[in-house]
Amino acid sequence: MAATAPLMPKATAVWLVENTALSFEQIAAFCKLHPLEVKAIADGEAAQGIKGLDPILTGQLTREEIDRAQNDRAHRLRLADPKVRVPESRRRGPRYTPVSKRQDRPNAILWLLRNHPELKDAQIMRLVGTTKSTIASIRERTHWNAQHLTPMDPVTLGLCSQIELDLEVEKGSKGAPRREEDEGLGTLLPVEETTAPEVLSSLSRPTPVSSRNEEEIDAEAVFAKLNAMKRAPSEEDEDEL
Repeated sequence: MAATAPLMPKATAVWLVENTALSFEQIAAFCKLHPLEVKAIADGEAAQGIKGLDPILTGQLTREEIDRAQNDRAHRLRLADPKVRVPESRRRGPRYTPVSKRQDRPNAILWLLRNHPELKDAQIMRLVGTTKSTIASIRERTHWNAQHLTPMDPVTLGLCSQIELDLEVEKGSKGAPRREEDEGLGTLLPVEETTAPEVLSSLSRPTPVSSRNEEEIDAEAVFAKLNAMKRAPSEEDEDEL
């Protein structure tokens, strides 16, 4: 079986069905399709609007390889070695963003600036596919639509994946200084200190109850104060008159 699928597998399968005597299994193995799908192409039930692609003209197969496969049903077609090796292109510069999502980039940039100040401009450019001048205008509130921008997560907007965001945040946080709210937070004590014998013994020791000197309550003094607060019956009668 071929290591990789040929260019335009279905179009290649259409051509092989129409121009060769190869079996459905041989065509399916070469084009990375299911034999039933190749049979549907031969019956006219699938790929009706697809024009056949000649793999010989495209340099993917040789006539000798096809003749050998037609004479031997157990033989599997193999892709011809390409004459020109095209190096893999590596992405440089900002990420390409579809036109339908470009209007969401300012909101994503504002979200990144507020929630991840440790990110550098180059990292934000890689995540959302923007320019340094756009980032500066949003940071300085000089963007033409600054008043209507709303911070939105770029992962939710589909501008980048959560893994890419986490990697950039991890890279940016390595060289970033500690924030003021994190400086006052303590750290957990090591296990050796928390499990020391003297610490465990102090925890298991019962806490003594502090003794309080309760003052004796003088009942006569309390009732005397209550009587003083009450008005005399004679005074109440005078008020009624």
